[in-house]
Amino acid sequence: MKVYVTDLKPGDRLIADTFNRHGVHILAKGTALYDAEIARLVQHSIDYVEVQPNVEEAYTNASSAAYFFPEIKSTFDDAVLMFESLFHESMTTGTFNSELVEDIMQPLFNVLASQKDAVALLLLLNRDANYTYVHSMQVGMLSYYLALWLGHPHDEASAICQAGYLHDIGKSTIPSEILNKPGRLTREEYEIIKTHTVNGYEIIRNSLGDTVAATAALQHHERGDGSGYPYGIKEEEMHPWSRIIAVADVYSAMTSNRVYQDKQELINVLKELYSLSFGQLSAEPTHTFIRNMLPYFINKKVKLTNGELGYIVMNHPTDFFRPLVRVSDRFVDLSTEHDLDIEEVFSDSEA
Repeated sequence: MKVYVTDLKPGDRLIADTFNRHGVHILAKGTALYDAEIARLVQHSIDYVEVQPNVEEAYTNASSAAYFFPEIKSTFDDAVLMFESLFHESMTTGTFNSELVEDIMQPLFNVLASQKDAVALLLLLNRDANYTYVHSMQVGMLSYYLALWLGHPHDEASAICQAGYLHDIGKSTIPSEILNKPGRLTREEYEIIKTHTVNGYEIIRNSLGDTVAATAALQHHERGDGSGYPYGIKEEEMHPWSRIIAVADVYSAMTSNRVYQDKQELINVLKELYSLSFGQLSAEPTHTFIRNMLPYFINKKVKLTNGELGYIVMNHPTDFFRPLVRVSDRFVDLSTEHDLDIEEVFSDSEA
């Protein structure tokens, strides 16, 4: 029987050799079709195939087995708690203990160096806790991976990770009633919020003597087109670390719950980042971030906007942000089913 590729069921078997529109042989007669094979058909723009339907073989997806990293979670929890200590110390004294930073960062570097799945770790950190503390942890982690993806050596990536971790320390100088205000800020309140960049520069420089990390804190809200703050400088005037941390900061902020904004879905935010790369965010780190993050969504459990649960099978070759999803015994191609979208991506501990 002839079946549309997204209607194939795992275990269906080809009853004829399959070729793409250019006559290239794609799959042989008798091939059993599972996620990888169906993804290959989609990739080659093959719409229909002749198959013998599968009626017996049970199908299990090995990637659906939940796995959890208790040691990693413990390290992240410690880093979040210790950032809270740094934050309160900076709030009361205007500086923080540099030795405490070293105690925080070394276990974190060890975890990040041993784990490559940035999306799984991000989801592990995506929790409803104090936004400022968790956000700082996320930005440090994402800055580390982005630095590596851009070709920075491990030692420098670790230093960029630390700078990302500390980028918002200047918020310790902002009155809590403004920092945690659930509604829209007044113009005067927003001007006060903006001072966290300058204050962060001073706190880091005075605490660590590290002018590069301090500069990253100063510039992480600057934008390539000059629309950022505190000085409205353009991309060529920003330090390379600042451009990396700005990407990580925007992505973490948009995918997190904040007092005035609900978190957005992880893949859709990558699409928004792509739009921002044409003016506001530096193109090279932004495109590198997107290109390296997308593969880690493969096999992640997702919830669609119609309530169905499934697993991402592949990223579409031309519509990168609308992947192919396996839902129960069928496939949903989001690049063609525009009435559906991904509502949530689950952590591996929830899969």
